[in-house]
Amino acid sequence: MTSITTARPSLTSNDSAVLQALFDAESSPSSGIIVDSSLAPWPSSLNLSETDLISLKQRETAIIRELQSNTSPSTETVQSALNDFDTLLTQHPKYPSAYTNRAQTLRLLVDLIYNKEAGTNQTTDTELADAALFAPETSQLCSRIFSDLGQAINFATPASPADAVSAAQARLLADAHTHRGYLLLKAARVKKAGPGGEAGPERLRGLSADQLEEMASRDFFFGGRYGNKVAQQLSVQTNPYAKMCGAIVKEAMRKEIEG
Repeated sequence: MTSITTARPSLTSNDSAVLQALFDAESSPSSGIIVDSSLAPWPSSLNLSETDLISLKQRETAIIRELQSNTSPSTETVQSALNDFDTLLTQHPKYPSAYTNRAQTLRLLVDLIYNKEAGTNQTTDTELADAALFAPETSQLCSRIFSDLGQAINFATPASPADAVSAAQARLLADAHTHRGYLLLKAARVKKAGPGGEAGPERLRGLSADQLEEMASRDFFFGGRYGNKVAQQLSVQTNPYAKMCGAIVKEAMRKEIEG
């Protein structure tokens, strides 16, 4: 029997590191982020005093508890919470945490609108729920969600990538980037499904599904970098270079098997 030997490619240490980063979510450079528990929750540039933060946290918690007090909040309850967040952010427009919580509340309102239109109590069809998020009737709400997540990320991101962040900063940036990446991935899915996915934020409408996936991958990368494990996995799955390398490997294996 003739033995077959396969030549092993010679990779530089840099090539190996790149391939490892592409295919192994655990190699995400989250270790490059320094979380310093002694830091104030938010950057000093936001001009939020300790007294302000105590008051803002109490108000924010009260709004969230009111929402959570009912497992199936009504549209009126959700709208009331949004009004409270609007007031809070009008008074303190640089408070990052309220932006992420208002974005979550807006998502809840979109779900309620979808359920009302569908005549159900709970969204069960993923494709229909995705389409509802980017439907013409909810496009304004969707734009507000993206805007709030962008504001939260903008205010919480350190001036330099080398700067240490507080635990609150790291948590918010992980959640906000992951949330936005998830929405971008949904937008890409809707775009692939057909011409009906042209609503949503205006800045996304002219983008292809692949472009939206690349944007999602970037957000997942940062979400993972700041500590979100799910984002680390999704970053690998949506990374265009990882997908390209995977396709090349599959094609090479197919040819080897056929040969």
